[in-house]
Amino acid sequence: MKKILLQLGQSLLIVAFFVLTATGQSKNQEQINLSGIWAFQIDSLDKGVTGKWYNQKLTEQVKLPGSMTTNGKGNEIGVNTSWTGQIIDQSWFKKDEYKKYRQPGNIKIPFWLQPEKYYKGAAWYQKTIHIPHSWKNKFIQLFIERSHWETTVWLDDVQIGVENSLGTAQLFDIGSKLQPGKHRLTIRIDNRIKTVNMGDNAHSVSDHTQTNWNGMIGELSLRARPKVFISDVQLYPDIIKKQVLVKARLTNTTGNPAEVSLDLSAAIERPGSMKGKSLTKKLVLSEKEETIEAVYPMGENPLLWNEFQPNLYKMQVSLDQQNRETDRKSISFGMREFKAKGTQFTINGKLSFLRGALDCASFPKTGYPPTDVASWTKIFTTVKAHGLNHVRFHSWCPPEAAFTAADRLGLFLQVECAAWANDSNGALIGDGMPLDKYIYEESEKMVKAYGNHPSFVMMTYGNEPSGKGMVKFLVDFVNYWKAKDSRRMYTTAAGWPQNEVSDFNNMPEPRIQGWGQGLNSIINGQAPRSDYDFTNIISKWKQPTVSHEIGQWCVYPDFKEIKKYDGILKAKNFEIFRDKLQENGLEMLADSFFMASGKLQSLCYKADIEAALRTPGFAGFQLLGLSDFPGQGTALVGVLDAFWEPKPYISAAEYAQFCAPVVLLAKLPKMVYINNEELIVPIEIANFGDAPIKDIATWSIESEDGIRMFNGSLKNDIIPNGNAINLGTIRQSLGSIKKAQRVILKATIGSRTNTWDLFIYPEKLPEISEGIMLSQTLNAQAIETLNQGGKVLLSLKKGSVKPEMGGDIKSGFSTIFWNTAWTSGQAPTTMGILCDPKHPALAEFPSQYHSNWQWWDAMTHSSVIKLNAVAKDLKPIVRVIDDWVTARPLGLVFECNVGKGKLLVSAIDLLTDQDKRPEARQLRYSLEKYMGGTQFNPGNTVDIEKIRQLYNEVE
Repeated sequence: MKKILLQLGQSLLIVAFFVLTATGQSKNQEQINLSGIWAFQIDSLDKGVTGKWYNQKLTEQVKLPGSMTTNGKGNEIGVNTSWTGQIIDQSWFKKDEYKKYRQPGNIKIPFWLQPEKYYKGAAWYQKTIHIPHSWKNKFIQLFIERSHWETTVWLDDVQIGVENSLGTAQLFDIGSKLQPGKHRLTIRIDNRIKTVNMGDNAHSVSDHTQTNWNGMIGELSLRARPKVFISDVQLYPDIIKKQVLVKARLTNTTGNPAEVSLDLSAAIERPGSMKGKSLTKKLVLSEKEETIEAVYPMGENPLLWNEFQPNLYKMQVSLDQQNRETDRKSISFGMREFKAKGTQFTINGKLSFLRGALDCASFPKTGYPPTDVASWTKIFTTVKAHGLNHVRFHSWCPPEAAFTAADRLGLFLQVECAAWANDSNGALIGDGMPLDKYIYEESEKMVKAYGNHPSFVMMTYGNEPSGKGMVKFLVDFVNYWKAKDSRRMYTTAAGWPQNEVSDFNNMPEPRIQGWGQGLNSIINGQAPRSDYDFTNIISKWKQPTVSHEIGQWCVYPDFKEIKKYDGILKAKNFEIFRDKLQENGLEMLADSFFMASGKLQSLCYKADIEAALRTPGFAGFQLLGLSDFPGQGTALVGVLDAFWEPKPYISAAEYAQFCAPVVLLAKLPKMVYINNEELIVPIEIANFGDAPIKDIATWSIESEDGIRMFNGSLKNDIIPNGNAINLGTIRQSLGSIKKAQRVILKATIGSRTNTWDLFIYPEKLPEISEGIMLSQTLNAQAIETLNQGGKVLLSLKKGSVKPEMGGDIKSGFSTIFWNTAWTSGQAPTTMGILCDPKHPALAEFPSQYHSNWQWWDAMTHSSVIKLNAVAKDLKPIVRVIDDWVTARPLGLVFECNVGKGKLLVSAIDLLTDQDKRPEARQLRYSLEKYMGGTQFNPGNTVDIEKIRQLYNEVE
């Protein structure tokens, strides 16, 4: 291949015009659409190649684009289905409680969404095609926008080729010798992981999310190309020099030198605009493939592309022979520069902060990704509505339409080379296996196919690698691409290893709950506050750090969602979880569990995201996730469901208060105050908007019913781009607040507002009337009090509840991290509290129906009680939401009659260190006041021995 450099130095006036052709597609090529009915046959015994099925007529039919599953082809699901993906929790295969779900006709699996049919192996597709006479001697190609996975093509009895890209279109050169008339096109697709092992958990192939489907989707076509045509165009914008380097690869199939002229013109994409001035050069192509390089000036004031103003240009590259246009490519691109500045990113020289979410290839309707721009626009519009500007495609690469939609909306994309080589099925990286070569090949294909898209700003091999040689391999991979293509940034892998050669680090440590931390994390092990950040973690590195897969906060399943799964994937996992709830007599609480855990989930995400935004010099985060992850045991970690549709407990606008280009941040040393204290709170702002801000920041403290109690203003200097920018400090005495209450601290600047819930308790509490005995055990005095018809408040010490009565349940403040099936039961295994805030027992302990910061103390000084172990149908005052897998009735506080007396049991230790725990002191007061009143009339009667069996004596 010869490279020819054209210097096109004249100054140009860039005039706008609009072209409706698809990005990068050649306009003048002739095309035959192959969508429709195809002959089909399963080859489960691998006899098709040796049996020359390409010479035979296949016996069944399918409709393409589509998959075997969308066509109802494959095997019934059963206990022995050979899935693609790791199943850590083997309970479904072994435990009696799942026996009914293992029966033919009632197969229901809990570990991911369940397809109607399943097949892994070779399948054959066949279609009769008609080549028109006008195509005689033209160069013909077969284009398959996305095939899954290894694709072998025959035309009549001639094998054309084999392709195995998972992230790009597969293109087969048929050549120019095909005669007009009828021909038989036969395609064999094999979706097994064979020689190239990218890991069976990789989202490019795994059943955890998109499914390991077999088929072809998107555009399926035959293309007739002229004998000399444009095979590729790559554009390299330079915003400093205000020009674009154009690299056009021309293919000459004539076998002889060809005189051609190449014409370039670029203009802004805008309806009603006009064509720009052209640059033309005459050439003689003497070789089969030659690359032409040209520098195209963009004028004095080219419009730049960023998240706020995603200006797009269209480059027209035309090829003429004998004064007649023979081929043209229309390429969409943006003038942008995405780089590092110290430990942060810049876009066109301005600081930028990546607020990202993962796309893990979940498509419940079809089991494969959409290839139309409208579908991706809908997803990405939802992403941006939640204040995000970045999407990471975890171990897969989306189709062209996703890049086009992201370009138009101003999203930054990180794409990956189809791999998650974490040794789950022997997949390793850097150890000399075929995957090593495949990663380079796949990355080359991805960059060639999508490299011109301005949204394509980051690339890595894939996710969380393993392998003795992984560091050297990944460092070499990064160095290779840094030297070859500067249009984006590169890192070794998502998660690890970190290395100084990477343009940025993608690491898991900057977060409030890490894998394996359990109850020792920031959110579960430290009293609530919002004045910490991750400086100590990111300061170890000189390049930008993006936190890896933060969040992972679960919400209870929404069983009303089941009916939405009307495509090829069914939520049989939800049906199992619903059955368990019904078996335990809690089905009437399903919606309450969903909403209460969702409120806690939202609180956890707010804490995670604000900590990232508070950290000076931090580069960004990648959430796992904004939407649910249906696999790996079912990880309901989204405020959106698996369809990218909202859940009712938080709106996009509410989410964007704490996740947006501009966010106000309160550095609260605690969330619970006594009214004799002064509230001292520094207010900061993270301004990663499009411009400096000149406005006055204000603050207020309001009651629950919206009455303003205090307010003030902060400085109104010009606020530059960046974060950790101090706006001033709120200093407010709380002495005028006489009654326990939740108040809302609100900070506002312009149209941006953020809020924080605070809990204020009185310093002095009234004396409770005598007649209530407080004890940590049912000692002789407590028993005597009950026998005499008295009242006892039993406040159990933390750790005293027996394991069989609930003491073995790992409860904490936060909701579940990821899920218990995939994490082997990492703590916490509960999902917050549920209560009636109007219950008189809580009248002096203001609460919503769900967990908020004032419950942190209770959850960290308590054990959980299995209510059914005490009495059937025992309705607690404060309930704990169990993991949906076990769905047991759990409680923290309940009341009952014991003998002649009345007992209130608190699994929260209300006595230990009470002088240091204002929440415990206030809750105790509220419970005692309730017990001293006329409304304390328990509905259940429990034998005293059952209460004694609850706990062990502890020091």
